[in-house]
Amino acid sequence: MITCRNLTKRYGDHIAVDALNLDVPAGSICCFLGPNGAGKSTTVKMLTGLLKPTAGQAIVAGHDIAADSLAVKRAIGVLPETLGLFGTLTVEEHLHLSGPIYGLTRAETHQRTDQLLRALALDDGRQTFIDHCSYGMRKKTALAMALLHNPKALFLDEPFEGIDPVTSKTLRELMLTLTSRGVTVFLTSHILSIVERLASQIVMIRDGRVVWNSRPDELPKSLEDVYFDLVETPIVEELPWLGSSPS
Repeated sequence: MITCRNLTKRYGDHIAVDALNLDVPAGSICCFLGPNGAGKSTTVKMLTGLLKPTAGQAIVAGHDIAADSLAVKRAIGVLPETLGLFGTLTVEEHLHLSGPIYGLTRAETHQRTDQLLRALALDDGRQTFIDHCSYGMRKKTALAMALLHNPKALFLDEPFEGIDPVTSKTLRELMLTLTSRGVTVFLTSHILSIVERLASQIVMIRDGRVVWNSRPDELPKSLEDVYFDLVETPIVEELPWLGSSPS
């Protein structure tokens, strides 16, 4: 479903993504891990047709991201980290305006909107303006928009960041349902405990290069330990003045 061969993105002398090779089969959840600035968001932007690669090739849902980026965008759903919502529109209006963009009829749009709002526990807040929504409601609204047109692949940038446990569980269960029906999920996350339970493929990137790519059961030790070994080591700084009584 997602194939990358030597996918590269340069900004002048800086290499943001360096010859990325990757295969993500249909119906799987690929968790793409790395510190801030490692190249995760740049990779996602290339795979979703927002950035043109400097070199290499990627095929998403049967379409070349460089040669046919419009077809890629029609075949996928995207939950961006910024969410991309409009404060003066209601939750429901976001979905009603998105449907025709993907060629859905008014009836299809309204039917799918009702079903998604119920599934994501947004039904009671459908008339709420986005400016008045909690962060969790806004994130679920953006996810509903990404799912409205029945995408073949779903790209989620930090889907579990800043949400409550109930919303997190709803998202996890929804992802598992989607993959059981053949949808491919590609997500970035810093929450390793969720990744360890959810992923069918774990890819780690550091300084634009893949340093690990395997199934979770192929990890030689815990995901946290492997991450700290290969990607970034926690900073341990002694702060002897904290907790001490003033002299």
